[in-house]
Amino acid sequence: MLDAVVLGNNPLNFATLRDLARGGVTLSISPSAGAAIERGAAAVAGIVQRGQPAYGINTGFGRLAQTHIPNDQLELLQRNLVLSHAVGVGDPLPAPVVRLMLALKIASLSRGYSGVRRVLVDALVKLYNADVLARVPAKGSVGASGDLAPLAHLSTVLLGVGEVEHAGRVFSADEGLKIAGLGRLTLAAKEGLALLNGTQTSTALALWNLCAIENLYSTAIVAGALSVDAAEGSASPFDPRIHDLRGHPGQIAAAAAYRELLAGSPINSSHRECGKVQDPYSLRCQPQVMGACLDQINSARTVLLREANGVTDNPLVFPDTGEALSGGNFHAEPVAFAADILALAIAEIGALSERRIALLIDATLSGLPPFLVKDGGVNSGFMIAHVTAAALASENKLLAHPASVDSLPTSANQEDHVSMATFAARKLGDLCDNTANILAIELLAAAQGVDLRAPFLTSARLQAVMREIRSRVAHYDIDHYLAPDIAAITDAVKSGVIAAHCPKH
Repeated sequence: MLDAVVLGNNPLNFATLRDLARGGVTLSISPSAGAAIERGAAAVAGIVQRGQPAYGINTGFGRLAQTHIPNDQLELLQRNLVLSHAVGVGDPLPAPVVRLMLALKIASLSRGYSGVRRVLVDALVKLYNADVLARVPAKGSVGASGDLAPLAHLSTVLLGVGEVEHAGRVFSADEGLKIAGLGRLTLAAKEGLALLNGTQTSTALALWNLCAIENLYSTAIVAGALSVDAAEGSASPFDPRIHDLRGHPGQIAAAAAYRELLAGSPINSSHRECGKVQDPYSLRCQPQVMGACLDQINSARTVLLREANGVTDNPLVFPDTGEALSGGNFHAEPVAFAADILALAIAEIGALSERRIALLIDATLSGLPPFLVKDGGVNSGFMIAHVTAAALASENKLLAHPASVDSLPTSANQEDHVSMATFAARKLGDLCDNTANILAIELLAAAQGVDLRAPFLTSARLQAVMREIRSRVAHYDIDHYLAPDIAAITDAVKSGVIAAHCPKH
């Protein structure tokens, strides 16, 4: 993990963004980025001095863009903009998301095309380095004209308005500024608009949830391999010759991971002459489904990395010509599409896992005791744990509906098509939570099935996974209070200890 990041030298990569979200990183601005910021600020000062109309610099906003604002009211214009746009509702966004919002906003402003002063960027850097995080309500952005409401709440702190979180405690904005070694800031021309315009909230949400999705993908590969042995499934569907003929890189990588996990399994060797021809799709087609998910995850990561390194302000200031050009880089359609694709992938990962649980508890398919417990009848075993998995998988289907296909006009029809990217990215969190629980139930069921195959053992790699599970939850002998078992393995899933056993390709 990095302990220092200098913005302006190199593009931000995914590992760095993950570290920035987790915190404990010191941010700074490179000399070249500092010079770019100064050139942009000088360009805005020149526009103001010349009195030429430029959106958001000396005009109103949205449908009020034709209203000229006198120079002596420009500071009030920017302050009013920030305060009037801080209208979010709902629970505060998680600290990692707010850290990433702050870092992404700093990175964007540091490119020098937003026309803000160095003092503003330095203030944001101090807030990040002190881990003084604005309390940002989760709801209120439609993902176009920027993530206006959440970014306004991020910015009111600079004015001494709102609340912050620091070291697990909530403080007033003024107290937060004091912790960071700052005082209240007066915004110059364009600065309020530059703070509010941009896709940093939707991008931060999508990136943070992508971290969880990558963990769940690897966990699902491990759980699926364990289920293959628990159900005495065949390893033949993972033969590389099958996947090379199709050519999809994700499918080839997924098949290779399954092969490595199952290599040398005594359970697999024990039933090679059983006469069974083919396994159900939830076992046999894992490389095809999980590989398709991996390809979409990789595609979404590429889009989100571009967005994280882009400039999404409006208008954009070009110091070389002194122009302020109005455009639409704040429209978060790329983020919305990427988040919607990730939603499909994580929903399918959970759906396939639920089908494997159903297979394992069905004695006619798995050859194991009904519901994976001895003395069925007096014991219900995993019967209702599967019902929970089914409920979560069904909920995921609704959550996977694309948010990007919806749009409601705002700002008196000036902003007449929006992306809904913020909701698209935010609902990934619910999808991830649901899928983590589904995978935990599968891991418990698969471990139970492997236990019931004794004296035959699973592979060496999967025996290590079994030890992870059994160090937290004992074998299911008789019916007992099962919810804590699911919670314990869900915690293990989210921590990444199961995913760590997945081979990397």
